[in-house]
Amino acid sequence: MHELRSLAALPERWWALLWVIVVPSVACSQESPTGGLVVSSDAALQETADGLLQDISERSGFSFNRPVRVEWRSEEELVRYLTFKLDEEFQDGEVERIRDSYALLGLVPETLDLGALFLALYTEQVAGFYDPDSVALYVRSGQDEETVESVLVHELVHAAQDQSVDLDALTERARGNDRQIAARAAAEGHATLVMLEYALEKQQGAEVDLVAIPDFIDLMGPSLAAAASSSPVLSTAPGIVRESLIFPYVQGTEYVRTLWQQRPGRPPPFGELLPHSTEQVLEPERAFGPEPDAPVDIEITGGGAAVIYTNSLGLAEIGILFEEVAGDGRPIAGWEGDQFALVEGGDGSRGLVWWSVWEDEAARDGFVSRGRAVAAALTDATLEPLMLDGRPAAVLTVGAVPDPPAARIVGGA
Repeated sequence: MHELRSLAALPERWWALLWVIVVPSVACSQESPTGGLVVSSDAALQETADGLLQDISERSGFSFNRPVRVEWRSEEELVRYLTFKLDEEFQDGEVERIRDSYALLGLVPETLDLGALFLALYTEQVAGFYDPDSVALYVRSGQDEETVESVLVHELVHAAQDQSVDLDALTERARGNDRQIAARAAAEGHATLVMLEYALEKQQGAEVDLVAIPDFIDLMGPSLAAAASSSPVLSTAPGIVRESLIFPYVQGTEYVRTLWQQRPGRPPPFGELLPHSTEQVLEPERAFGPEPDAPVDIEITGGGAAVIYTNSLGLAEIGILFEEVAGDGRPIAGWEGDQFALVEGGDGSRGLVWWSVWEDEAARDGFVSRGRAVAAALTDATLEPLMLDGRPAAVLTVGAVPDPPAARIVGGA
């Protein structure tokens, strides 16, 4: 197919644009001094962005109902902004607690400066982003015209999303890691699919329907891997960091493609079509099939050890855990939810307890059987089956946990 040849010929920089930073939130209404929907101190940038709005509205299914400001920013200005946002995002040692949790799971070195890695990654990869605090879209200066246009398309989709959906609430950290990644996959997949179709159509001068291409994700993966390999920080980052960063773009794009294959009119992937777990992103029929399958919610309770951090892994990161730690890249089936607790003893030692819930005992037992290879590779780790509030479950304990906390199911499926 002609589309396949065009897709394979996409410049690497277009694939590299899929790492752009998104800081979604609800934008406040702002009156434009010119009365238009794009405002900029640069007339040429304003004209370029303004010329994209109708096309983006038609492709994304969202209309622009408030002005968007578009401005250039130097790399130095972007680094200052990213530093501020990371300091705002991770407070009171949270980034170290995240690092310690993943180190106990064998996914990152225990000495890793995770905050510095995030800043280096974002500095290396950022081409532009939409900032809700200033109701503006910023583009890194010094890029070629073709790249700037692609960045504008991608980020203007986010601006349109932001004017129609409470993205800030959908992607806030309080929803948990797995739900947060799933919501980002919807937002990024939506913007990426629009951007790629626009870029390909402009390249070949004819309409392109990426939804109709079979096995699109198999073609997209190697192209992204090639782009990633040319990025020194990204290519050398721990697998859990690298793959979790890539997931919303690759799997998110496939999620939206599947949605558009099954639902007429190319609806945006929000509302009842929003995925609530990475399992739903990986298996879209669980999100918008006849019987949507939402994950269970698990609450950590009691115990003598102090719980200093809790979060979920989700099916996507469980898959990374199995592959990175045990070399087991086979799909994992039957996940229903999970939650881990990083605990600290009186002597300052830290351990981790991780509960997972499964749809039936066969799925649970299969997970435990395979997961014992993971436990064997960790320090002082055990993985055992159990029942949690009448549901088949498993618990992994790693490190020093003399008096572990308990868990209970509080909602969900």
